[in-house]
Amino acid sequence: MKKIVVLILLALSTQGFAQNKLFGKDPIINLENFQKQKLYFGFYLGFNSYDFKVDYKTVSEDIQVKKNTGFNVGLVADLRLQEYINLRFEPGLYYTKRDLGYPSSYFESTPTYSDRLREVNSTYIHFPLLLKFSSLRTGNVRPYLLGGLSATLNLSSNAKSIDDNYEQIFRVKSWTTNYELGFGIDIFSEYFIFSPSIRGVFGLTDELIRDKNPDSPWTGNIESLKSRAVFINFTFH
Repeated sequence: MKKIVVLILLALSTQGFAQNKLFGKDPIINLENFQKQKLYFGFYLGFNSYDFKVDYKTVSEDIQVKKNTGFNVGLVADLRLQEYINLRFEPGLYYTKRDLGYPSSYFESTPTYSDRLREVNSTYIHFPLLLKFSSLRTGNVRPYLLGGLSATLNLSSNAKSIDDNYEQIFRVKSWTTNYELGFGIDIFSEYFIFSPSIRGVFGLTDELIRDKNPDSPWTGNIESLKSRAVFINFTFH
């Protein structure tokens, strides 16, 4: 993915950014009327870093969540509501992995390494509906803020499994809801708009499916388990 980012930056530099004085005093205005369209489309590539917010029923040692960098790809549909406000739909496919490390104190007897570790691999189909608040365009640059709600379908949830953690199966719900906040910048080249952005995603609903045993060391003391994430996306229109 690092190589892809380098290639993107090289492509941008060869599109005449320097020649057009993108950040200069008197830049050549690119794609002046593109964002005046009522509806336009694009796609994005990016990275994600997912975490879990864990709330407990009683005070205890924290479950350690190890985050890993995942990959995003998706489409963008942008509906112009007025000059500074757009409604965006950004469905995408998100791959991620989190490791939950349980303290030994959670178990009545000395646990094995496999007892203490739960690998949570997730393949998400993400459906965000966002409002984009853009500033005045300055030359070929236009910053913006994003905010809205989203629903997420976890294709790797194991929600239908009759087995639980006693059979090494960690289960979460298939659907979750979130709110999202972020910011980005539209950079206008001669042929397309490049929009890097960063966004925080915060789960609204508990997604944990408890084990059949109410005193399970893996789920018994968890009041709620909610996903949190940071997205870094590179969008092209």
